[in-house]
This record gives sequence, structure tokens and C-alpha cells, in this order.
Amino acid sequence: MKKSVIAIAAAVLALSFTAAGCKSKKVVEVNSAADLAGLTIGVQAGTTGELYVQEEVKDAKIKSFKTGIDAALALGNGAIDAIVLDELPAKEIVRRNPSLAIVNDKFSAEEYAIAVRKGNPELLARINATIARVMSDGTYDSLVSAFMPVDGNITIPNVEELEAAPVLRMGTNAAFPPFEYVDGTEVVGFDVTLAKMIANDYGRKLQVSDMAFDSLIAALQSGSIDFIAAGMTATDERRKNVDFSEPYYKTNQVIIIRK
Repeated sequence: MKKSVIAIAAAVLALSFTAAGCKSKKVVEVNSAADLAGLTIGVQAGTTGELYVQEEVKDAKIKSFKTGIDAALALGNGAIDAIVLDELPAKEIVRRNPSLAIVNDKFSAEEYAIAVRKGNPELLARINATIARVMSDGTYDSLVSAFMPVDGNITIPNVEELEAAPVLRMGTNAAFPPFEYVDGTEVVGFDVTLAKMIANDYGRKLQVSDMAFDSLIAALQSGSIDFIAAGMTATDERRKNVDFSEPYYKTNQVIIIRK
């Protein structure tokens, strides 16, 4: 039976935390974002969480990781004091690792959107049309229920794809559940399913490229991908380099700590 990368990572995390249990760790008390000052904080490279800590947290010692899972390993082993990460991926990490917890303090409200190269109004219009459709016909609510269920048991919807069609290339970072992650050998998630719907409405077949989050905009600008769907927040800084669709999800940053 195949195991997803997320499941394997969860097992690795559990083993790491068990091994780390016999080590002495510095005790820190974090009840809000204000308590992060002066701590060693893990973030995912290239994300708004990293930017928040750089700009808003006084005297923070920042450690950037390729993924939130890598940061969680470091937290469990006592190498860092806390993690700042988007809310849903943080919840997934904590759900799989009971030695971690999320601080009850949401901050830095954000909106996810899909990025396209500047000067590509046709694709942007197609993406916005699909987002508007799924928001209005009940499909969006079904996606939320499938990928963000109360019981935590994700059900990946089946979307029939066009076979004999031109390719539409999506760039993502498949370490951000439930928006994008690897199941077996396939990249799946909320963003991937939404992108398949966009491709179908456009008469295209979706092709997904998995890469580091902080490489996505460069890949888009070089023309190696057509759009980015990666739980990416539409910030003013990013708008200098890409055009964003209408937002499709609202979120916040949260803090993960050891219990």
C-alpha cells in the first residue's frame, strides 16, 4: 500500500519527537504574537509568514525552511522556539503531531489568489470566470467540505480531465496541505482540484509542476509555467511581478509551539 509524502513525514515527525523527548529543551511561553520578540522562529522560505517575522517581530532570530514540515521537525527537536505559518497547514501539522499546539491568536489576515504573468489578460479572465462560477454554483462549498472536513478525513473529488487538449501548466509547492500535497506519486489538494476545473473550463489539460515555493514567481516569469496556485497571498510586493486573480480563500498566520 502506498503512503503519501505527508503520511511519511508525519511518521518521521513522530519518531523525531519521541527521540527528542529525552532531550532538555528551553521552556518558552508564547500566548500571542507579541510574545515572539527575541525568540528563534521557524518560517517557510518565501512566504508571508517569513515576511511578517522579518518586519513585525523585534529581535527575532529567523530560521527559514523549505517546508512547514521541516520547520516542525526543528521545533520538535528544540532547534527553534516557535513557527509562524498559515492557519490550515499549521492545523494539519498539529493534527498529526500531538506534541505540538497552535497558540490561540490569529493575526495578519490574508487572501489567497492565483498568479499569472503580467500581460496575460486572457488566462487571467479565464481563471476569474471559473472562480466566480464555483463560488456561485455551490462547487466551492463542496471543495471546502472535501479538503477541510471537520473530522479531518479528506476526500479528494474526482474531476474528469480533458485528454486531447493543449496543456495548461500549473506551478505549486506540494508541501502545503490541504491546498497542495503529494498522495502516492500524485500532487493533489484544494488548489489542484480548482486548477483542474479552470483547465476544463478553458479547454485545456492540467499539468502540475512541483517546486520550491520561493522559486515559483521566477518560474512563472521565465515562461516554464503558466500560472501559480500554491496558497499564495496576493501582496503588494508580489503584484510588482505578477498579476493576481480574484481571491479564493481567506486565512491568517498562526503560531505553532511545543506543548
